[in-house]
Amino acid sequence: MAVPKGKISKARKHSRRANWKLALPGIGVCPQCHQMKLAHRVCKNCGYYKGVQVVRMDEAKNA
Repeated sequence: MAVPKGKISKARKHSRRANWKLALPGIGVCPQCHQMKLAHRVCKNCGYYKGVQVVRMDEAKNA
């Protein structure tokens, strides 16, 4: 059975747990409609991704 050889100091324990922070999502501007959108995702406002329309928004609003 594995047993720790010595007590881990508070500084070592807290420094290990210091990197549990959340990262903000990558938000950028859509080059087509200039609305804010998540990076590497289709724009929810206009349906474009990398200059190509991949979702027709008139169909998406009816669905």
